[in-house]
Amino acid sequence: MHTVDRTSKLPLYLQVYQILREEIRHGTWKPGEIIPPEPSLITSFGVSRTIIRQALDRLAGEGMIYRQQGRGTFVSHPPLEKEMSGIVSFTEDMKRRGFFPLTRVLLTQILPASSRMSKELSVPPGEPLVRMKRLRLADGEPMSIEDSYLVEKMCPHILEEDFTRLSLRETLKNRYHVFLTRAHQRICAVAAGEETASLLSVRTLSPLLKVERVSYSRENIPVEFLTIVYRGDRYTLYHELRG
Repeated sequence: MHTVDRTSKLPLYLQVYQILREEIRHGTWKPGEIIPPEPSLITSFGVSRTIIRQALDRLAGEGMIYRQQGRGTFVSHPPLEKEMSGIVSFTEDMKRRGFFPLTRVLLTQILPASSRMSKELSVPPGEPLVRMKRLRLADGEPMSIEDSYLVEKMCPHILEEDFTRLSLRETLKNRYHVFLTRAHQRICAVAAGEETASLLSVRTLSPLLKVERVSYSRENIPVEFLTIVYRGDRYTLYHELRG
Protein backbone atom coordinates (compact mmCIF):
# COMPACT_ATOMS: atom_id res chain seq x y z
CA MET A 1 0.00 0.00 0.00
CA HIS A 2 1.31 3.46 -0.90
CA THR A 3 2.01 6.08 1.74
CA VAL A 4 0.86 9.68 1.96
CA ASP A 5 3.12 12.57 0.91
CA ARG A 6 3.23 15.09 3.73
CA THR A 7 4.93 17.66 1.46
CA SER A 8 2.01 17.60 -0.99
CA LYS A 9 -0.57 20.38 -1.07
CA LEU A 10 -3.27 17.73 -1.49
CA PRO A 11 -5.10 17.18 1.84
CA LEU A 12 -4.17 13.97 3.61
CA TYR A 13 -7.72 12.57 3.54
CA LEU A 14 -7.82 12.96 -0.26
CA GLN A 15 -4.49 11.17 -0.57
CA VAL A 16 -5.76 8.29 1.57
CA TYR A 17 -8.99 8.23 -0.45
CA GLN A 18 -7.10 8.10 -3.76
CA ILE A 19 -4.79 5.33 -2.54
CA LEU A 20 -7.66 3.20 -1.24
CA ARG A 21 -9.69 3.81 -4.40
CA GLU A 22 -6.81 2.59 -6.57
CA GLU A 23 -6.30 -0.46 -4.35
CA ILE A 24 -9.97 -1.35 -4.82
CA ARG A 25 -9.86 -0.73 -8.58
CA HIS A 26 -6.76 -2.91 -8.94
CA GLY A 27 -8.40 -5.76 -7.01
CA THR A 28 -6.41 -5.69 -3.78
CA TRP A 29 -9.76 -6.38 -2.14
CA LYS A 30 -12.43 -8.07 -4.21
CA PRO A 31 -16.16 -7.16 -4.19
CA GLY A 32 -17.71 -8.43 -0.98
CA GLU A 33 -14.36 -8.63 0.84
CA ILE A 34 -13.64 -6.70 4.00
CA ILE A 35 -11.02 -3.96 3.91
CA PRO A 36 -8.60 -3.36 6.81
CA PRO A 37 -10.26 -1.90 9.92
CA GLU A 38 -9.72 1.73 10.88
CA PRO A 39 -6.96 1.04 13.46
CA SER A 40 -4.94 -0.83 10.81
CA LEU A 41 -5.40 1.98 8.29
CA ILE A 42 -4.41 4.56 10.89
CA THR A 43 -1.19 2.61 11.53
CA SER A 44 -0.49 1.99 7.82
CA PHE A 45 -0.91 5.61 6.78
CA GLY A 46 0.28 7.23 10.00
CA VAL A 47 -2.67 9.61 10.08
CA SER A 48 -5.52 10.36 12.47
CA ARG A 49 -8.84 8.52 12.75
CA THR A 50 -10.59 11.65 11.46
CA ILE A 51 -8.60 11.55 8.21
CA ILE A 52 -9.30 7.83 7.71
CA ARG A 53 -13.01 8.36 8.30
CA GLN A 54 -13.13 11.27 5.85
CA ALA A 55 -11.53 9.08 3.19
CA LEU A 56 -13.88 6.17 3.91
CA ASP A 57 -16.91 8.47 3.91
CA ARG A 58 -15.95 9.67 0.44
CA LEU A 59 -15.56 6.10 -0.85
CA ALA A 60 -18.90 5.14 0.70
CA GLY A 61 -20.56 8.18 -0.87
CA GLU A 62 -19.34 7.00 -4.28
CA GLY A 63 -20.68 3.50 -3.66
CA MET A 64 -17.25 1.84 -3.69
CA ILE A 65 -17.56 0.52 -0.13
CA TYR A 66 -20.32 -0.11 2.38
CA ARG A 67 -20.35 -0.53 6.15
CA GLN A 68 -22.06 -3.16 8.28
CA GLN A 69 -22.41 -2.34 11.94
CA GLY A 70 -20.41 -4.73 14.07
CA ARG A 71 -18.78 -6.42 11.06
CA GLY A 72 -16.66 -3.86 9.23
CA THR A 73 -16.31 -2.14 5.86
CA PHE A 74 -16.64 -4.08 2.61
CA VAL A 75 -15.94 -3.51 -1.07
CA SER A 76 -19.14 -2.99 -3.05
CA HIS A 77 -20.12 -5.12 -6.01
CA PRO A 78 -20.48 -3.35 -9.39
CA PRO A 79 -23.96 -1.90 -10.05
CA LEU A 80 -26.58 -4.46 -11.06
CA GLU A 81 -28.63 -3.99 -14.19
CA LYS A 82 -32.26 -4.68 -13.31
CA GLU A 83 -34.43 -5.77 -16.24
CA MET A 84 -37.93 -4.39 -15.66
CA SER A 85 -40.10 -6.40 -18.06
CA GLY A 86 -40.81 -9.41 -15.82
CA ILE A 87 -41.97 -10.11 -12.26
CA VAL A 88 -38.98 -11.76 -10.60
CA SER A 89 -38.52 -12.10 -6.85
CA PHE A 90 -35.43 -10.65 -5.19
CA THR A 91 -34.40 -14.11 -3.97
CA GLU A 92 -34.62 -15.60 -7.45
CA ASP A 93 -32.85 -12.62 -9.02
CA MET A 94 -29.89 -12.74 -6.60
CA LYS A 95 -29.48 -16.50 -6.93
CA ARG A 96 -29.33 -16.16 -10.71
CA ARG A 97 -26.54 -13.62 -10.33
CA GLY A 98 -24.54 -15.85 -7.99
CA PHE A 99 -25.20 -13.86 -4.79
CA PHE A 100 -26.44 -15.21 -1.47
CA PRO A 101 -29.77 -13.46 -0.73
CA LEU A 102 -30.69 -12.44 2.79
CA THR A 103 -33.82 -10.81 4.20
CA ARG A 104 -34.47 -8.86 7.38
CA VAL A 105 -38.15 -8.39 8.21
CA LEU A 106 -38.50 -4.84 9.51
CA LEU A 107 -42.26 -4.66 10.10
CA THR A 108 -45.38 -6.84 9.88
CA GLN A 109 -48.94 -5.79 10.65
CA ILE A 110 -52.60 -6.10 9.72
CA LEU A 111 -54.17 -2.70 9.03
CA PRO A 112 -57.26 -1.23 7.37
CA ALA A 113 -56.94 -0.04 3.79
CA SER A 114 -56.35 3.69 3.49
CA SER A 115 -58.08 5.66 0.77
CA ARG A 116 -54.98 5.30 -1.40
CA MET A 117 -54.62 1.54 -0.82
CA SER A 118 -58.33 1.18 -1.46
CA LYS A 119 -57.82 2.74 -4.88
CA GLU A 120 -54.59 0.89 -5.71
CA LEU A 121 -55.92 -2.55 -4.73
CA SER A 122 -59.59 -2.04 -5.70
CA VAL A 123 -60.91 -2.88 -2.23
CA PRO A 124 -63.29 -0.94 0.04
CA PRO A 125 -61.73 1.55 2.49
CA GLY A 126 -61.03 -0.26 5.74
CA GLU A 127 -60.55 -3.66 4.07
CA PRO A 128 -57.95 -5.63 6.09
CA LEU A 129 -54.51 -5.58 4.48
CA VAL A 130 -51.30 -7.35 5.36
CA ARG A 131 -48.25 -5.11 5.46
CA MET A 132 -44.71 -6.45 5.41
CA LYS A 133 -41.58 -4.32 5.15
CA ARG A 134 -38.28 -6.06 4.39
CA LEU A 135 -34.63 -5.15 3.94
CA ARG A 136 -33.07 -7.18 1.12
CA LEU A 137 -29.35 -7.97 1.11
CA ALA A 138 -26.97 -9.71 -1.29
CA ASP A 139 -23.86 -11.33 0.22
CA GLY A 140 -24.61 -9.27 3.31
CA GLU A 141 -24.76 -5.92 1.46
CA PRO A 142 -28.00 -3.92 1.77
CA MET A 143 -29.56 -3.55 -1.68
CA SER A 144 -33.19 -2.48 -1.35
CA ILE A 145 -36.17 -2.05 0.93
CA GLU A 146 -39.51 -3.61 -0.03
CA ASP A 147 -42.81 -2.51 1.54
CA SER A 148 -45.68 -4.82 0.57
CA TYR A 149 -49.43 -4.40 1.09
CA LEU A 150 -51.47 -7.54 0.38
CA VAL A 151 -55.22 -8.14 0.36
CA GLU A 152 -55.57 -10.18 3.55
CA LYS A 153 -58.56 -12.28 2.47
CA MET A 154 -56.45 -13.67 -0.40
CA CYS A 155 -53.67 -14.83 1.93
CA PRO A 156 -55.03 -15.32 5.50
CA HIS A 157 -52.45 -16.04 8.21
CA ILE A 158 -49.59 -15.37 5.82
CA LEU A 159 -47.63 -13.59 8.56
CA GLU A 160 -47.22 -16.97 10.27
CA GLU A 161 -44.60 -17.77 7.62
CA ASP A 162 -40.89 -17.04 8.08
CA PHE A 163 -40.04 -14.52 5.38
CA THR A 164 -36.43 -14.28 6.43
CA ARG A 165 -36.01 -17.48 4.40
CA LEU A 166 -39.13 -17.75 2.19
CA SER A 167 -40.02 -15.93 -1.01
CA LEU A 168 -43.31 -14.02 -0.76
CA ARG A 169 -44.15 -14.74 -4.38
CA GLU A 170 -43.49 -18.47 -3.97
CA THR A 171 -45.54 -18.54 -0.77
CA LEU A 172 -48.50 -16.92 -2.53
CA LYS A 173 -48.25 -19.50 -5.27
CA ASN A 174 -47.60 -22.62 -3.19
CA ARG A 175 -49.79 -21.98 -0.12
CA TYR A 176 -52.60 -19.84 -1.54
CA HIS A 177 -52.54 -20.75 -5.24
CA VAL A 178 -52.26 -17.07 -6.09
CA PHE A 179 -50.15 -16.57 -9.22
CA LEU A 180 -48.83 -13.08 -9.97
CA THR A 181 -49.00 -12.87 -13.75
CA ARG A 182 -48.84 -9.16 -14.57
CA ALA A 183 -48.14 -5.80 -12.95
CA HIS A 184 -48.01 -2.10 -13.66
CA GLN A 185 -45.47 0.15 -12.02
CA ARG A 186 -44.17 3.68 -11.67
CA ILE A 187 -40.49 4.61 -11.30
CA CYS A 188 -39.02 7.81 -9.90
CA ALA A 189 -35.88 9.13 -8.24
CA VAL A 190 -35.95 10.03 -4.53
CA ALA A 191 -33.45 11.12 -1.89
CA ALA A 192 -32.70 8.85 1.06
CA GLY A 193 -34.15 9.96 4.37
CA GLU A 194 -32.21 9.38 7.56
CA GLU A 195 -33.83 6.03 8.47
CA THR A 196 -33.68 4.66 4.92
CA ALA A 197 -30.07 5.78 4.51
CA SER A 198 -29.12 3.97 7.71
CA LEU A 199 -30.82 0.74 6.60
CA LEU A 200 -29.19 0.83 3.15
CA SER A 201 -25.77 1.91 4.44
CA VAL A 202 -25.71 5.08 2.33
CA ARG A 203 -25.52 8.76 3.19
CA THR A 204 -28.64 10.76 3.95
CA LEU A 205 -29.98 12.36 0.73
CA SER A 206 -28.18 9.79 -1.45
CA PRO A 207 -30.06 9.12 -4.71
CA LEU A 208 -32.40 6.14 -4.70
CA LEU A 209 -34.63 4.53 -7.31
CA LYS A 210 -38.23 4.10 -6.17
CA VAL A 211 -40.62 1.67 -7.81
CA GLU A 212 -44.35 1.47 -7.01
CA ARG A 213 -46.00 -1.65 -8.37
CA VAL A 214 -49.44 -3.22 -8.35
CA SER A 215 -49.36 -6.95 -9.12
CA TYR A 216 -52.36 -8.92 -10.38
CA SER A 217 -53.39 -12.56 -10.19
CA ARG A 218 -54.10 -14.60 -13.29
CA GLU A 219 -57.78 -13.80 -12.61
CA ASN A 220 -56.78 -10.13 -13.07
CA ILE A 221 -57.42 -9.27 -9.41
CA PRO A 222 -55.06 -6.83 -7.64
CA VAL A 223 -53.12 -8.76 -4.99
CA GLU A 224 -50.18 -6.63 -3.88
CA PHE A 225 -49.15 -3.01 -3.78
CA LEU A 226 -45.38 -2.94 -3.49
CA THR A 227 -42.93 -0.10 -2.99
CA ILE A 228 -39.27 -0.91 -3.64
CA VAL A 229 -36.47 1.51 -2.89
CA TYR A 230 -33.22 0.57 -4.62
CA ARG A 231 -29.79 1.96 -3.85
CA GLY A 232 -28.95 4.30 -6.69
CA ASP A 233 -25.27 3.31 -6.58
CA ARG A 234 -26.07 -0.42 -6.87
CA TYR A 235 -28.79 -0.55 -9.52
CA THR A 236 -29.49 0.65 -13.02
CA LEU A 237 -32.97 -0.13 -14.35
CA TYR A 238 -33.16 -1.62 -17.84
CA HIS A 239 -36.06 -2.09 -20.21
CA GLU A 240 -35.91 -3.09 -23.86
CA LEU A 241 -38.11 -1.06 -26.20
CA ARG A 242 -39.12 -2.10 -29.68
CA GLY A 243 -40.18 0.16 -32.53
